[in-house]
Amino acid sequence: MVPRTEQEIESIIKRLKRIEGQVRGVQKMVEDNRYCIDILVQISAITAALNKVGLNLLERHVGHCVSKAIREGSGEESIRELMDVIKQFSK
Repeated sequence: MVPRTEQEIESIIKRLKRIEGQVRGVQKMVEDNRYCIDILVQISAITAALNKVGLNLLERHVGHCVSKAIREGSGEESIRELMDVIKQFSK
């Protein structure tokens, strides 16, 4: 594992807090009995935002952790783990 930089951590946390705010907004929309389509549009935006965070983490993982494992001779295990998470992520 290659530790994340402070800047990377801050960026991820910032995105997750924004998503958290969106989720709270959807909760309020439900409480206020808002139109279903409006709620669904917001849920779609949240899903897209989470996918973007996940893809950014995946890209970093491949660029740092997987490439390091390959250089150090433990690439097969790392690639297998990567494929498992890609399968999970694509569900």
